[in-house]
Amino acid sequence: MTGLIHFPKKNEALIAAISIFIFLLVTTLCIGIRGEHVLMVGLFVLLFVANTSTRKLAIAILPFVIFGISYDWMRIFPNYEFNPIDVGGLYELEKSWFGIDYNGTRIIPCEFFDANNWKWMDLCAGIFYLCWVPVPIAYGLWLYFKGDREIYLRYAMVFLFVNLIGFAGYYIHPAAPPWYAINYGFEPILNTPGNVAGLGRFDELLGVNIFNSMYGRNANVFAAVPSLHSAYMVVTVCYAILAKSNKFLIALFVFIMFGIWFTAVYSSHHYLIDVMLGICCALLGFFLFEKGLMKWPAFHRFFKRYYNYIR
Repeated sequence: MTGLIHFPKKNEALIAAISIFIFLLVTTLCIGIRGEHVLMVGLFVLLFVANTSTRKLAIAILPFVIFGISYDWMRIFPNYEFNPIDVGGLYELEKSWFGIDYNGTRIIPCEFFDANNWKWMDLCAGIFYLCWVPVPIAYGLWLYFKGDREIYLRYAMVFLFVNLIGFAGYYIHPAAPPWYAINYGFEPILNTPGNVAGLGRFDELLGVNIFNSMYGRNANVFAAVPSLHSAYMVVTVCYAILAKSNKFLIALFVFIMFGIWFTAVYSSHHYLIDVMLGICCALLGFFLFEKGLMKWPAFHRFFKRYYNYIR
């Protein structure tokens, strides 16, 4: 009967309860519970117990949920405890490859934009950077509710896969962003707080606290390589093409993608090198998943079971 609660099966409820308990326990002990953690758990539980349709949605969005948890849990094991932090090496390489001769000095593109910026571009840059996660997730949900659930699941899994590859890169090669080198020099200072950098101009322009609030909660300052900001819309464009989405929508995604790439450098959050590695990370994840994992019988069987549950 529509409108009544349709509780999940016992084994489903048990798995969900254990998973939520582990999440809350680890988060409480190692990070500290925040309001968004409680909200996320409450929303998931509501979707999970409401009815069959919402339960399918709760399970379908798990790749995005796991992405968020994985990023947050990087606070538990900071990457700079595993490998040395690259500050000066990346800066010098950027200057060597992409340096600009400005007022008799060779500087990196980020330094040029730090000295030369425009209000209309600050506005555009802020809008582009606000799209980096919401647009990919919104497109995924659109695919899901439109009924293209197999392509949705491939897209969501690749989104998670690309993030895991990127997170591995953070631990393999911890690296400071350009704003760090500009503000602090080339000596790594552990526990440096997040910095809004050039995006602060967007907040000042509109009299808001959007980016200051976001970057104040940055899980790791020394995680510039690769630029996952630059990766997400690449994945979205790839699957928009595979799904044969509207040409205008694909063009819009491409426009946003280029805008985010530019903003990453304009705002001093990433070097051009970071952006290129982020693009490579997205393409690597896409091809490894589609041409590798999906051809592996064990993973393909898992994928089919997952798909059959949410369709």
